[in-house]
Amino acid sequence: MKITEITIGQSASFSKTISESDVYLFAGITGDLNPLHINDVHAQVSIFKGRVAHGMLTASLISTVLGMYLPGPGTVLVKQDIKYLAPVYFGDTITATCTVKEKAEEKKLVVLDCKVTNQNDKAVIVGSATILLNE
Repeated sequence: MKITEITIGQSASFSKTISESDVYLFAGITGDLNPLHINDVHAQVSIFKGRVAHGMLTASLISTVLGMYLPGPGTVLVKQDIKYLAPVYFGDTITATCTVKEKAEEKKLVVLDCKVTNQNDKAVIVGSATILLNE
């Protein structure tokens, strides 16, 4: 997608149900074996009262939106600010939505507001992303 095709307010979303396999694969890839994610006995006595997905796994769905839908393939993420608001549990269906907030056509930069919600429409992550279009 070219910068001239992007409009302020334009948005795209991606949804995924987080499975136990997703969390274990992410733990293996990253080496983050925090018991909050992979040890049910430990997680049951934590503040979350059960295993939760890695925050970065949840946030990575923002990258899916940017790299596959808006603007799409070839997008380069240059900055991301995120705030974690709530845990994501195994079986939660989360939706990442990115909305164009501003753009600098001459620099081919776009700033998007990003939000990740669960199946109850509760925000679990809010933030922003700055991307560079590789046109």
